[in-house]
Amino acid sequence: MKPTCSIVIRAYNEEAHLGRLLDGIAHQTIKDVQVIVVDSGSTDRTVQIAQEYDAEVVHINPKEFTFGRSLNLGIKKAQADVVVIASAHIYPVYPDWLEKLLGPFKDKKVALTYGKQRGSNTSHFSENQIFTHWYPQDNQMDQRHPFCNNANAAIRRTLWVKQHYDENLPALEDLAWAKWAFEKGYCIDYVAIAEIVHVHNETSQGIYNRYRREGMAFKQIYPHENFHFLDVLRLFFTNADSDLHEALKLRMLRKQLFKILSFRWNQFWGTYQGYRQSGPLTWQLKRSFYYPRATELPSNGTAMRDIDPIPYEKINRSKGIK
Repeated sequence: MKPTCSIVIRAYNEEAHLGRLLDGIAHQTIKDVQVIVVDSGSTDRTVQIAQEYDAEVVHINPKEFTFGRSLNLGIKKAQADVVVIASAHIYPVYPDWLEKLLGPFKDKKVALTYGKQRGSNTSHFSENQIFTHWYPQDNQMDQRHPFCNNANAAIRRTLWVKQHYDENLPALEDLAWAKWAFEKGYCIDYVAIAEIVHVHNETSQGIYNRYRREGMAFKQIYPHENFHFLDVLRLFFTNADSDLHEALKLRMLRKQLFKILSFRWNQFWGTYQGYRQSGPLTWQLKRSFYYPRATELPSNGTAMRDIDPIPYEKINRSKGIK
């Protein structure tokens, strides 16, 4: 029998995080799942941890790696009709994460779902503000733009057979695929209740590289678009100002001042450099990708639920992990 879903996890040197994600999967209300870890040359215990949890391991040569290629390799092994895609450094908050993420696929017009993300206690302050803006508390069924994120998403495999992920993009393969599905008339649903924690511990250089990569990809997906130096300045000052006001309200301004300015500068300078190395943005996409959240938006904290979160600390204690 087919599993209820196949879960494809891309990983590279993720021994610090992969076990927690796999524990979270083991504690889901949906049990009959296939777990596939696509490893791109890890030199730590990533592969061993995956095998300890009976996950299938697919190897990709680091020289051949792109985000799209690794996903295509993993999905080729998928046996289920719906494929969940997760970053190795996320973990689900609740045991019904999969159940909620898969729910909309009862409607045959749904091509893709993606769930809420929030930061960890090690996340950059500005990244938490981005999570708050991109992933609100309320569901958005049949949204009017192709924004999504493959750190916490699910797709219909029959549609992937028709349209594989673009293996030539340096990033944003999720946006390119969602754009294709959206233009074909399929639905994209944001499921706020399918919540995960996304652990990012990037250096300033890592932040710059991520947004540079995404800028390059965005220009390839929307070749008529431009991102000028004036956009860098405008978006840097607008977003930094929003973050600084939020930090002031939380009495964290002194601690976060330099970190906010550094993050936002690397975000938009990296985007600018990416555009230079690779048509008009719709308002929906501009708002999703670049603009700071409105002040009336609720915080990105966990919504009140009538189900207990997965007890990761208790799981670790039972394994003797500190």
